[in-house]
Amino acid sequence: MSGRAEILQRLGEQAEPWDVLVIGGGSSGLGAAVEAAARGYRTVLVERFDFAKGTSSRSTKLVHGGVRYLEQMNVTLVLDALRERGHMLRNAPQLVHDLSFVVPAFSYFTLPYYGFGLKVYEMLSGRLSFGASKLLSRKRTMEMLPGIASEGLKGGVLYHDGQFDDARYIVALLRTFQELGGTAINYVEATGLLQHGGRTVGIQARDCEGDERFELQAKVVVNAAGVFSEEILAMDGAKPGSLLAMSQGSHFVLPQSWLPGGSALMVPKTADGRVLFAIPWHGATVVGTTDEGVDHASVEPHSMKSERNFLFEHIGRYFGRRPKATEILSMWSGLRPLVKQGDGKTSKLSRDHTVLVSKSGVVTVTGGKWTTYRRMGQDTIDHAAEVAGLPKVASRTLELKLHGWTDRSTSMAESERVYGSDLPFLQKLSNDDPQLSALLHPRLPYRLREVVWAARYEMARTVEDVLARRTRALFLDARAAIEAAPAVADVLARELARSDAWKHRDLQRFYAVAKGYVYEDE
Repeated sequence: MSGRAEILQRLGEQAEPWDVLVIGGGSSGLGAAVEAAARGYRTVLVERFDFAKGTSSRSTKLVHGGVRYLEQMNVTLVLDALRERGHMLRNAPQLVHDLSFVVPAFSYFTLPYYGFGLKVYEMLSGRLSFGASKLLSRKRTMEMLPGIASEGLKGGVLYHDGQFDDARYIVALLRTFQELGGTAINYVEATGLLQHGGRTVGIQARDCEGDERFELQAKVVVNAAGVFSEEILAMDGAKPGSLLAMSQGSHFVLPQSWLPGGSALMVPKTADGRVLFAIPWHGATVVGTTDEGVDHASVEPHSMKSERNFLFEHIGRYFGRRPKATEILSMWSGLRPLVKQGDGKTSKLSRDHTVLVSKSGVVTVTGGKWTTYRRMGQDTIDHAAEVAGLPKVASRTLELKLHGWTDRSTSMAESERVYGSDLPFLQKLSNDDPQLSALLHPRLPYRLREVVWAARYEMARTVEDVLARRTRALFLDARAAIEAAPAVADVLARELARSDAWKHRDLQRFYAVAKGYVYEDE
């Protein structure tokens, strides 16, 4: 695999325009890039920060059709998402798996109501169904959700949906893109658009590490910058604030003891009409999410007091007690780019995606949801190919197995399973150097070998890249991640030939970010 310096040199010495240039390294950007490369188009992708730095690493970790969209009668979105859910499982079984969900019922009316709705949800998935839904007795509901508050409980409904590791899925897309001949680079910012005769013909770019400036020419530019899409559109003359309404979702991470049974809890409608999940993930319990409108995009969004109060209140309601401050292992927030439709609440805005083509030919994809990333990429590249006059090629991604695909048993720990077919090569690192077998921290499942692997093969450039996205340490236990950071910095500095001064600066940057994941008693 080419090193960063070699990639930058190649970009700086561009001989002919790229077929497709993608701005944004999240699910929509990498989904579009993989789609383009799979069709044989010469494709380059630039990301201002790190791959999945934004929304794509901050989801509720679900691959799902969206039960609440069914209630909103958005059957098309649900059908598309359920179909894509099935293909995500087939194409990346090391990252996506079936999860049992239980909807508790506290009145006899809700049992048949939810039972019928979830049976329809199951039927819509057809041959790609993850499993049958069924009504549960009060006793069986409590067995599957051992920590649930039992007062007033009448029974429950079991259904099946998908779960995944979002940031690791992005890494798989990145590696797949590279294997298809694509070129991707993180920490390169699009600072402006190149335009000629009223057409966009590329971008002005800046290497955020070395501050070098260069130009990248392309037959078509795809804007997949998520909540920052309007920044790119502004370079093209668009009016700010005209496209997106942003919504924030926040999560608490609690110990596994809160949900020890292996099944997830789903509340389809809280008192204010939101959906609440509590799910087992990487040996912890993730509880979320909220849905609060925000005025502007932020690289590191932080939870609002109203969101934390919402989570505390509903955890207390459904688990019979509120978590202590020390039990909140991590908390994180993500922003959803929703396409404006009047002045409705963000929770009511559609999660359908939108593809727009500007007068100058910039193709923007926004909205949508993680599960439909591949379909979003397909639609985006259909438009991009038309704008660029590229040869018409049918989509080839529906059955495309992602990097790391394996049909081996998935009984291993989730922290190892996500590497799929790469796992033996990862393990060889510590076989060759036993020091790399050392755990990063007693409360984390990761070892020093993961840091080496991330630097050598997954384009990790910073301590945050390793602890937040190549591993999920920061999302699982923020305090443990902070304590592990110096050891990660030592290994990373050695792998990337960095100075002690760099190591100090990078650690300080990581501590500033990680502080936002630590819950302090209010």
